[in-house]
Amino acid sequence: MPAPELVDRVRDVLAVDADAFQDRVREDAEVVREEIAAGTFDNPQAIVGLEYEFYATTEDGSLARVPRRVLEFVGFEKELGLHNAEMTTSPVPLNEYGLAAQEAEVRSKLAAATEPMAAEGLHLVSDGMWTIPPEGETAREYLTDSVNHDGVEVATNMSDSARYHAMANTDQPAGMRLDSPHVSLEAETVMPEALITSIQPHYQVPQAVDLPTYFRYALRFAAPLLALSVNAPVFPPDLYDADAAPEEILADGWQESRIDVFESVLNVPGESEKVRFPADMDSVSDAVDRVADDETIVPMPVAEGGRFDDEFAHWRRKHGTYWRWVRPVFGGSSKESANARIEFRPIAGQPTVRDTIAVQAAFAGLLENLPRTEHPLYELDWETARDAFYDAARDGLSADLSWVTADGDHTTDSKELYVDLFEQAEAGLKRRGLSEEEAAKFLWPLRQRARHAVTPAKWKVDRIREALDDGSTFENAVYAMQYEYIQNQRETLLSGSFADWVGRGEELDD
Repeated sequence: MPAPELVDRVRDVLAVDADAFQDRVREDAEVVREEIAAGTFDNPQAIVGLEYEFYATTEDGSLARVPRRVLEFVGFEKELGLHNAEMTTSPVPLNEYGLAAQEAEVRSKLAAATEPMAAEGLHLVSDGMWTIPPEGETAREYLTDSVNHDGVEVATNMSDSARYHAMANTDQPAGMRLDSPHVSLEAETVMPEALITSIQPHYQVPQAVDLPTYFRYALRFAAPLLALSVNAPVFPPDLYDADAAPEEILADGWQESRIDVFESVLNVPGESEKVRFPADMDSVSDAVDRVADDETIVPMPVAEGGRFDDEFAHWRRKHGTYWRWVRPVFGGSSKESANARIEFRPIAGQPTVRDTIAVQAAFAGLLENLPRTEHPLYELDWETARDAFYDAARDGLSADLSWVTADGDHTTDSKELYVDLFEQAEAGLKRRGLSEEEAAKFLWPLRQRARHAVTPAKWKVDRIREALDDGSTFENAVYAMQYEYIQNQRETLLSGSFADWVGRGEELDD
């Protein structure tokens, strides 16, 4: 049975008057606009930060619930599932010391977590999607187990956040289903979202009024950056349809299935698209209005805690369910720390810390250089960028990608695209004071993926196919791949990169 205290908190959320909440959101939007005009969200330089999600496993790779006391001890935060843990890095200036500090902070927190996790027989895994369910359970059971307590549906394996549970009990609930190639699952809660984990790099723009320009560029490099980073090509085997053949599963599945999962779990077909590739913005005020006008799913109670952004607390709370693959954020605990930033959300958890920081460095370097040089990528058609994004989620580096080079040439050639992308990212990092050698070092793990056309998702699929060719069942092939992934990560997470896992792959086509 769910804890009575949790059920009471869910009922408190459900009792919030939606119309009154929305009235306050609109009032708060005016406050945000006033602060933008006053320059409150401006920064003297670019600032970067990172959110980093993990899941826990036992020694044999099975999914495991993390004791809350362990999370608190090592400075991690709870996420959607009881198996999740999330770290958030301290925002730092974008320069050689800042990026090094981001990498050192992630390593430090992970190293600190090793001993208390090991004492519980557990390990933290950085990945896009888990595939081995808890021992003695199926993935379907773990994701759908819930209890109805006097009309309140509570997921058994979800954290005690009232917001997550309330989403299953509103008049306008989320989709609460999986609808992917050869996978279908219906749930009473949003717990199926707990299949996926991600990294989310942030970039604080120097001048808030320029946010739409930075945002436009981020949308246009989203597809190629996603294509390099795909890491969720298969689901837990018991979620697949009984009549699905292994080769059909591998051929039809998305290389980054977490894109499909997040959209199908939280969107309602024909009614809402809460999760989607967003449109360009006409102005910074447009960014504020989009949050205010977004469909409200959970009008949460708002408690003030003395922060600066409590001055627009209802708008900020509404932003918590403003799910876009790239989204603007306005916030700060004080006026001195207030900022306008872009949050990049499509990237799965990566094999190692170095790979994660490489994504962060590429993201930040591109946003640093493209707007300042008025790079022609700005002119790429939005529909083309959107279609390429979903194609990248499906096919990784085999996707139909589009780019406009620094010379203004439109290209769909992957080699030409990535040459310019890395040149721009490196130039952005050098603009922030990094030497050519330092910038190249941060970007090297992603360059290797582009050069050899090998992504974490491709590595996974190749391992599964090899096992199938050797006579394994699909379930055993997936489990063997996942165990090898976890073992490789234990050896390289803090001091290596995904490139250490693979030999020379197939070159990009000329």
